[in-house]
Amino acid sequence: MPEPILEVRGLVKHYPLTRGILLRKQIGAVKAVDGVDFHLDRGETLGIVGESGCGKSTVAKMLVNLERPTAGEIRYKGEDITRLSGKALKAVRRNIQMVFQDPYTSLNPRMTVGDIIGEAYDIHPEAAPKGDRRRRVRELLDVVGLNPEYLNRYPHQFSGGQRQRIGIARGLALRPEIIVADEPVSALDVSVQAQVINLLDRLQKEFDLSYVFIAHDLSIVRHISDRVGVMYLGRIVETGTDTEIYDHPTHPYTQALLSAVPVPDPEAREDRERIILAGDVPSPTNIPSGCRFRTRCWKARERCALEVPALAVPAAFRDEGGPAAHDSACHFAEEKRVVPAEGSGGHGGGPG
Repeated sequence: MPEPILEVRGLVKHYPLTRGILLRKQIGAVKAVDGVDFHLDRGETLGIVGESGCGKSTVAKMLVNLERPTAGEIRYKGEDITRLSGKALKAVRRNIQMVFQDPYTSLNPRMTVGDIIGEAYDIHPEAAPKGDRRRRVRELLDVVGLNPEYLNRYPHQFSGGQRQRIGIARGLALRPEIIVADEPVSALDVSVQAQVINLLDRLQKEFDLSYVFIAHDLSIVRHISDRVGVMYLGRIVETGTDTEIYDHPTHPYTQALLSAVPVPDPEAREDRERIILAGDVPSPTNIPSGCRFRTRCWKARERCALEVPALAVPAAFRDEGGPAAHDSACHFAEEKRVVPAEGSGGHGGGPG
């Protein structure tokens, strides 16, 4: 098997909680990300889904070095980039770019579109000769479906979908190998979401990109992803191909998420079991012992409070194989079809 282009091992991000003004004392920590492992192959799209507050965006920020991890490794082409600084880190950042969630706040309102996209060439002058940068910006605008003559306009003169296209053009400016897309369509209308997703799909083939696609909308993640990781309270609890996750989920949390996805077929909707989770998501400052999902899980037993389940193929499916034989962090994993076989449909969400 070829080496993954990106590999994450034991990634942790804890934010300290302190008390006092002069003599600050740490009294705890917000465990935003608490031991995440995954890999990304070249040309692949890895979708990461979960409820708000599960740590998805924190993972994204650490991948592009906007946040420094508390522990763990992020390996790009075999090299741990968490240990890099200076010129070495700058060179890696050129190859791992990010598309942000909010197209309204991620663009500087005082800069023209040409300056926003071309700023990448000021930071990395080796990426384009000085006299060639304006032409490059025009080409990028054309690639993302905008009029090249718009380069002298300001962000407030564009719609939300157009602003996100500008953000995508900015991410493409340095010809990266990996793009981390942090909920890139969640702030857009449904019809515009489809246009942006189709654009990302086309750009992946055209530029040979690898995506880490983060979202809470399960139907969009299924449309664009090759593999999916489901996060809950700072950890990935289930991972597999899109077919394995959506048609053969084995973790109770994944099943609850999928049961909340609207289904356009009235007959299928009537036959589907709706899973309502009890209670609220625990605080990341006080994570339950053992399985962190046990306080809301209908399958929880004494073992769940004592033993942390490993993210691995459940013993029940190791011998028989099949689509249910994928990694799931549950002591009592059991396959359960939640979404109709023809697809999830609709505009997804989280469990209510």
